Amino acid sequence: MTRIFSTALFIFLFTSFSVFTVCSANAEPVKLTPMGMMTGGPQGTYYQFGLNLKELMSHNGIDLSVFNSDGSVSNVYAVYKRPRTQMGIVQSDVLAFVAKIETDPELQKIARKMKMVFPLYNEEIHLVGKKDITGFDDLQGKNVAIGQEGSGTYLTAKLLFKVSGIQPSNMVTVGTTDALEQLKAGTVDAMFYVAGYPVKLFSEQISDADNLHVVPIENQAIVDFYPEGEIPGATYSWQPEPVNTVAVKAVLVSYDFRNANCRNVGSFATLLHDNLQWLKENGHQKWNSVDLNYPLKGWEQYDCVKNRLNKNITRPTTIKDDNPILEAIKEML
Repeated sequence: MTRIFSTALFIFLFTSFSVFTVCSANAEPVKLTPMGMMTGGPQGTYYQFGLNLKELMSHNGIDLSVFNSDGSVSNVYAVYKRPRTQMGIVQSDVLAFVAKIETDPELQKIARKMKMVFPLYNEEIHLVGKKDITGFDDLQGKNVAIGQEGSGTYLTAKLLFKVSGIQPSNMVTVGTTDALEQLKAGTVDAMFYVAGYPVKLFSEQISDADNLHVVPIENQAIVDFYPEGEIPGATYSWQPEPVNTVAVKAVLVSYDFRNANCRNVGSFATLLHDNLQWLKENGHQKWNSVDLNYPLKGWEQYDCVKNRLNKNITRPTTIKDDNPILEAIKEML
């Protein structure tokens, strides 16, 4: 009798386990909401931020694809045109650039429809050069790498030269990694890169033996119109002293989507907002300086975000038309 009972119990347990296994195997996986974000080069801070957000979202029902890119100018257009790409990170002066273009109907449409999700952090303008380049004004008559054409670094470098009146002998349009190689080889005297410190490329690919340093940007004409910043000493092993520079604001933007994309961006923004502390503790160092409530002049927060966060809707502050930075942009066009 005992043997019969044991056999019956075994059959019952085996059958139950088999049914459970089959049910589990046939159960539909949880579907994540697919979203996309444009960032920057794989060695830059934008891309690292994107990876941090991807990790956060993966635990909260959103499958975020993080795309690297040539930078801010490319990102603005991609958010407008690229399928399944609802957001991008761009520089605040690039947003100003797009907003002031009056000659291109398509860009005017982009400017009207481009919306801020959140302001993020100050991006320090890194000017890395040979030791004989002691300040921004020393770039007069030099060969300077200004970033890949269409990147935010490219636009910012052009604006800095326009505002300051400094004229290098040659502005080399090349990506950041290639620019650093040319700087080490002596082909160029200095290079620009706009990114929040610490920049992974500079941390990993420059050593004391390269005899390079971060060049201070203290030209008064520039300081008058860009927020001042500082790259702390020992941010990079080869740069023990702090360096004065200027900065732009990194901004997470979206297009003025409706329906599903509106809801998705609103959900994404809520998760970011509610988990900012987690990002500060587990993400890139620059998350610690993120201020989601920073009043960025001239740009209205996306209503799909604002409504989800239950914020009061206020009229955006407009950028003054006599801003010399914007006048320089218009002259460049």
